[in-house]
Amino acid sequence: MPLYRLLDLEIRPGKISAEVGTVPFIEYAASMDLLENELIDALAAGTPAQLQLRDRYLPNLDSVLNLSGRLCAGGVLALCAIARPPDRYRGDRDFALVVQQRSNHVLNAAQKLSVIPKGFHQPMTDLHADAQLTSTLLREMEEELFGRQDVDNTVDGTCAAAPLHPGRMSEPMRWLMADESRLRMECTGFGLNLMSGNYEFACLLVIEDDEFWTRYGGEIEANWEASGLRLYSSCDQLLVGDLISDESWSNEGIFAFAQGIRRLRESSAGG
Repeated sequence: MPLYRLLDLEIRPGKISAEVGTVPFIEYAASMDLLENELIDALAAGTPAQLQLRDRYLPNLDSVLNLSGRLCAGGVLALCAIARPPDRYRGDRDFALVVQQRSNHVLNAAQKLSVIPKGFHQPMTDLHADAQLTSTLLREMEEELFGRQDVDNTVDGTCAAAPLHPGRMSEPMRWLMADESRLRMECTGFGLNLMSGNYEFACLLVIEDDEFWTRYGGEIEANWEASGLRLYSSCDQLLVGDLISDESWSNEGIFAFAQGIRRLRESSAGG
């Protein structure tokens, strides 16, 4: 399956625009994706100067910024915050912050903490329309939170012409899409990852209507990419603070989590 690769980037106040192309996944997996493990192995062996792949693909800062001259694939990941009504055990209304423990079957951030959803930025069937970040976020929500196996292109590929057509959506997603006020999607940050060379779009997904939790909270279930889910209350500053300092975070995961928490507290009363 192809991945989107970043060719050019323009950042202005309040707006990020980009030019993308595509690259076969195997080309990425056999080159840039090896950089992080090479660095970890070299540090563990005490030979950090012996980084042949990094010297070839990402030797200096100029090469990091030379987007059109190197393979720069990447992903979209989001902190998901779900409004919950008051509860006799939990207390006042809050937001459930969803965090995943990545499984050992994934290519990136295996056995690390990360936000969920998290996925490669890649097309399904429409190369132009699927380049929008919203398309990747909705696909990953369906796959990683609501159990849609037919949008998981690591298994059998995508056979449907319009995988995100309302008629194919899961019931929780159809409910969210029925009223635009029920789901807020924001890009909270952009970064070039110096470990992997990837581009990372950090996002925030906020389900504002606490009726969603009452209706569908019991249907939220991670797929094979996670070995477990954790929920944290947006009102529990002590546990959230401990979570931020946890050493088992993936680097892009803590980036998205910290940006998402900051933005949630700015824009909502649940922090």
